[in-house]
Amino acid sequence: MFCLLAMMVLTACSEDIDTSSPRYVFSEHTAVSYLESHPGQYGQYVALLRLVPVSKLSRTTLYQLLSARGNYTVFAPTDQAISEYLQRLVDEELISQPSWDAFKDFPDSTKLDSVRRVIVMNSIIDGGDYESQRYYYADLTAITNNGELPLANLCDHKLTVSWPKKGIDSLLIGGDCLIDSRNYDIPVLNGVIHQVHRVIAPGDKTAAHYFRQTLETQREGYLVYARLLEACGLLDTLGVVRDEVYEDKYQRGEIPDYENFLTRGWTDLNAQQTDDACMPAHRLIGFTLFLEPDAFWQAQGIEPRSEDLPDQVQRWVVEHEQLDADRQLVADAHYDSPDNILFQWVTYHILPFRVAANKLVYHENEKGYYRSQPFKYATPVYEYYTTMGDRRLLKIIETSMSDGVCLNRFPQVDRARKGSGKEVACDADKVGCRVERENELTLVNEMVNAAVYPIFTPLGYTSQVRNELAKERIRFDGMSLFPEAMTNELRRCDSHENHHQFVYITPNSIYKYFDNMSINDDATFIYFNGYGYNWPNYCNDEMKAVGNYDLMFTLPPVPRRGTYEIRYKVLATAARGIVQLYFGSNPDNLPVTGIPIDIRKDLKAGLPADMDITETDDDDYNAEMDKFLRNNNRMRGCRSVADGGNSERENIVIQRVIVTRQTLDPGETYYLRCKSVLDKTTNELYMDYIEFCPKEIYDNPETPEDIW
Repeated sequence: MFCLLAMMVLTACSEDIDTSSPRYVFSEHTAVSYLESHPGQYGQYVALLRLVPVSKLSRTTLYQLLSARGNYTVFAPTDQAISEYLQRLVDEELISQPSWDAFKDFPDSTKLDSVRRVIVMNSIIDGGDYESQRYYYADLTAITNNGELPLANLCDHKLTVSWPKKGIDSLLIGGDCLIDSRNYDIPVLNGVIHQVHRVIAPGDKTAAHYFRQTLETQREGYLVYARLLEACGLLDTLGVVRDEVYEDKYQRGEIPDYENFLTRGWTDLNAQQTDDACMPAHRLIGFTLFLEPDAFWQAQGIEPRSEDLPDQVQRWVVEHEQLDADRQLVADAHYDSPDNILFQWVTYHILPFRVAANKLVYHENEKGYYRSQPFKYATPVYEYYTTMGDRRLLKIIETSMSDGVCLNRFPQVDRARKGSGKEVACDADKVGCRVERENELTLVNEMVNAAVYPIFTPLGYTSQVRNELAKERIRFDGMSLFPEAMTNELRRCDSHENHHQFVYITPNSIYKYFDNMSINDDATFIYFNGYGYNWPNYCNDEMKAVGNYDLMFTLPPVPRRGTYEIRYKVLATAARGIVQLYFGSNPDNLPVTGIPIDIRKDLKAGLPADMDITETDDDDYNAEMDKFLRNNNRMRGCRSVADGGNSERENIVIQRVIVTRQTLDPGETYYLRCKSVLDKTTNELYMDYIEFCPKEIYDNPETPEDIW
């Protein structure tokens, strides 16, 4: 009878829900039937589920959705939690009494509908077709403190997971919503339910609103930075949330997906022939700020409410030599000028994208790391990003000895040929700034377009930082070039869903989605996420293009003027093509670099047939082979990236091609252009990572470049 009643309800809807037989095997509870069986706890919540539609374009309710087959994670608030939420609205003077009757005071139902949607849509995550995307307690605790769940909720918010102390009695969702210590991991036919004692209602304010509110209330914590951001004219910048033009075009259907892409010449052994590659649903804009809190400044003798605060901080920056620049900057009162020292120091603290606490670096397939032990680190993992203001590098790193993620840390690492690859020590003046992801001043739920992480060591682009960066081999994943990929969670989204696995980016003529990449009309570009696969790629993912492609990438800056090798990682397969590379600083006239690269051919191609370049136990022989390859502008893959149990270095289809050796200047912007030279349009361009290697490393007569 229950099955028949459920089917009658569903068939009465204006939008059909899948009523195939597997969806209606009620040998166990569905999410809604379980909630209904506990009316004393979830009566209000179930009533709201009946009232709220799945979307503005549908009359199907969330009640009907949670009656159907699926993989839902439901953070179900108790009746008391909903009553307390209504009281919060009273305290905020949004309604007159903590009752649903209070909404009768309003002329229309807009506010009532909004409150209902906040309560229920923020509480549900749709895991799509995969049971692995039901999030149980073990999945929650495998996320870095204040990190985000892989999939967004029905309100398109990523929910954070945090705990003041270890244990289920303190596990928080969304920053302040406590999961009940007994009523969690409740398995139902179509998902899992966790009882929460507070309504999940993520902040909907921008970073600009947050800092302006800080100024108005004189609230301490980040009052110094609120005043500095205002003085530097950056608050309006921090108020942007999304590209509204893209939003409108996408909603109108003017931004197309790429359907059945595997039938058009693409290769992916793990995919189905009917898969589509999907354009992102949004083009969100975000920011990540690493800020010294007010307590730091007070320890420096600078009070947050000082009248001349910007001048005091500027003088402190100058006196402590916190900013090294190759162009003349001035220390005057024009703080909003790009030529001002304070402006450039403040902007060095800001990345032009939002990044979650668990995505500051990517632990995926570095040598010695296993997903089954997510917090046991081995080989150092790092990112190099370009900051706001003048283009400068910021290094983010996490090692087995760093006690978390750090900025501009330069440790000593055992990179001997048979070394461990691990950090072994770090000089006191090179430990960098520890990013406080678990601090009460960590702001990851309060703003829709930004994340703020406190640091208690000053973050400066000092002469020492630049010198240390200039002595490093700078390896960066191709997708790290694109702020949009970070903010919109395109890069390394931990999801099996097709629209996360294969991300299509249209040519510029339709819409330029990535500012740092140009795509011609005859190219088709797809990002392959690689989640759940075992690909021999840096971070496991890769970028591909087919057609008569002609792509151009904006590269990060170098830290110091000097001679660098530019290297391009190749993973050879028969599906690849031949690419001509161009490199230079004039995007309208990039010079060609060398002969075209046949990325179908492995490391042994072109070598004498009797030459054995297989990695052996003889280090001297291996070193001689490395020299021979370098003489041909080729290198093995690196040892620090693992392919299952092996490293890139042991994989003959992987090589690093030396594109060019040039003198590069930190004040210039450099571009890499990739152009197909084949008439056949189904051969792939492959891109994984690129390296900038300074001459001090690749041509050091005393210490040869390491193999890591």
